[in-house]
This record gives sequence, structure tokens and C-alpha cells, in this order.
Amino acid sequence: QVQLVESGGGLVQAGGSLSLSCDTSRRTFSIYTMGWFRQVPGKERDFVASITWSYGNTYYADSVKGRFTISRDNAKNTMYLQMNSLKPEDTAVYYCAAKTVAGTAMIPTSYNYWGRGTQVTVSS
Repeated sequence: QVQLVESGGGLVQAGGSLSLSCDTSRRTFSIYTMGWFRQVPGKERDFVASITWSYGNTYYADSVKGRFTISRDNAKNTMYLQMNSLKPEDTAVYYCAAKTVAGTAMIPTSYNYWGRGTQVTVSS
């Protein structure tokens, strides 16, 4: 049963913007932290950003700091990733993930639940 559902991916030119959403309304667990990760074929899944569900504390990978913004709407059970000034190297499948306990937010294996991913392609 898929409990996290991403949407909003697509094709955009370099310098453009995209907004991703992660619907958590189907979840059957309590969230401590949610994160966005991305992966290109043949490479490891990389941390992008994270946010604590209750307090909204955020953390970003250096590669996206100043360009991406993570947020959440608890009432709508949705997490967002606003991506501005996109670069071709941002091209990847983007995954949302949720973890139910405290701890490092940058390591994929610390997350308990994952969405299926949404493709983001940035053309040069």
C-alpha cells in the first residue's frame, strides 16, 4: 500500500521552476521528519532537503541551498518542494520519504516510508 504520493514533476528549461508535492493523507503512521531525495540511474539516492513535521525545521543539501524550498501544510497532510533556478544537473527522479523517529535526516536508510518518485528533467 502506497502511503506517500508525489506529484508535480515534469520537463522544464534551465533557469525555470517546478513545484513538487507529496500527499501523506493515506498514511497510517505518525511523522517525525519528511525529506526529499533524488536519484539518477546508476547512482545512489541523494538527500535534497528535510523538514520536521511538527516544528517545520528545515535542512538542505548544499547543492540546492538558496534555490529550493521545502515546506509542509499539516492541515492538508502535504509536503512541498519549490525548485527555482533549476539546472540540468537537477535532473533526477525525486522521492519523498518519511521517518517516524528522530535522528539524522540525510541518510536514506533512516527513512521508513517512500513514495514511488516523480521525474524531473531540466533541459539546457
